[in-house]
Amino acid sequence: MKKRISLITAIVLFAIITQAQRNVSFGLRGGINFQNINGKDEEGNKLDNEMVTGFHLGIISEIAVAPQFYFQPGLLYTVKGAKNKEEEFGETIKTKVKISYLELPLNLVYKPNLGNGRLLLGFGPYVGFGIGGKVTYKEGGSSLKQEIKFKNKVSVNDPEDVAYFKPLDAGVNMLAGYEFSNKVSFQLNTQLGLTKINPKYEGSVNDKTAAKNTGFGFSLGYRL
Repeated sequence: MKKRISLITAIVLFAIITQAQRNVSFGLRGGINFQNINGKDEEGNKLDNEMVTGFHLGIISEIAVAPQFYFQPGLLYTVKGAKNKEEEFGETIKTKVKISYLELPLNLVYKPNLGNGRLLLGFGPYVGFGIGGKVTYKEGGSSLKQEIKFKNKVSVNDPEDVAYFKPLDAGVNMLAGYEFSNKVSFQLNTQLGLTKINPKYEGSVNDKTAAKNTGFGFSLGYRL
C-alpha cells in the first residue's frame, strides 16, 4: 500500500513539474528573523521567553499554476531560537538558544498587478530539519556553551553536557510584500510552529513541556 501511494505521488509530482516547467523561475531570498520559542514548561506553565535575532538565506523557485497564482517551494538556511532570564539564589542566569535549520517552505502566492509591480500575498506549510546550534548560559562573569543534538527521545545514558531538541520543525507560513518591475522584492514573513521541538526524556513523569518555534521577519529577494 505504501509503495502504491509513493508511486502515485511520484507520478503526480512528475506530471505537475512537466506541465509547469515552461513557467518556472528561480530566485534568491535572504533576510532577518525575530524568533521565539513559545508554549509550556514541564509543569504546564507558560514559557516566559524573549525573541532573538536570526537570519535566513536560500533559493526560491516559482511555478505558475493559474493566472496570478504561483507555487513557491524553496530551500532556506534559517536560524531560530529564544532567550530567557531568571533569578536564582540572587544571581541572574541568562540563557540563549540558537538553532539552525534547513527549511522547506511550500507557499501558494497570489501576485496581482499593482502599479508597475505586483502585490505578494501568500501562505503555506513549511518543514525544517535541524542541523546544528548552541545554547549559551551566562551567570555573573562566567559563561557556558552547549552544543545542540537532535533526538526524538533522550535516554538516561545519553550525554548530559549537550542540549537536546527534536530534529523536525513544521508549521505554517504567511507572507505579504511587493515585487518591483525589476524583479526585486521585499516581504514580511510570519511563522507559526505546529510541532513540538522538545524531545521526550526517558523516565520523566507528567512532563507537560510543549515548546514550539514562532516568529516573524523581513526579507529581500531577486527573481532570476
